[in-house]
Amino acid sequence: MIPDSVIRPICAADEGAVAAIIRAVMPEFGAGGPGFAIHDPEVDHMASAYAGPRAAYFVLEVEGKVAGGAGVAPLEDGPEGVCELRKMYFLPAARGRGLGERMIRTCLARARELGFRACYLETLTGMDAAMRLYARVGFRPICGPLGATGHHGCDKWFMLDLEGNP
Repeated sequence: MIPDSVIRPICAADEGAVAAIIRAVMPEFGAGGPGFAIHDPEVDHMASAYAGPRAAYFVLEVEGKVAGGAGVAPLEDGPEGVCELRKMYFLPAARGRGLGERMIRTCLARARELGFRACYLETLTGMDAAMRLYARVGFRPICGPLGATGHHGCDKWFMLDLEGNP
């Protein structure tokens, strides 16, 4: 665990740092081209993109600096009651210390509060540590993509039943 770390809701002042993290981390995993979240219009405006009544985005702050983030929002064109775990990226120094699990649990708790029954996520081959984390918190692989995320570069999809998992 990293000392002096906090998970809190995003604010407008965090947007530049969050966008920079997304743009630094995604190419690290070969996800810099078309079909990946790095090109989503919301990347530069995360606070306003997640300001809706059924959405939330959180930042991980370590020693006063933003070191990562993740959020939940309704899965676009997905089944009713399903949210998506979105844009979970951490700087390398924040990985492997239990902070990812804290972040996911924070997001899932908020998803339950918002009334979602299930949570979907998509990722890609090579994000092995992330996929182990997803499995540890209860996500299970599914056969194909759901909704209309536009992330055709992702090749791994997962779902979590929010009503049956703590």
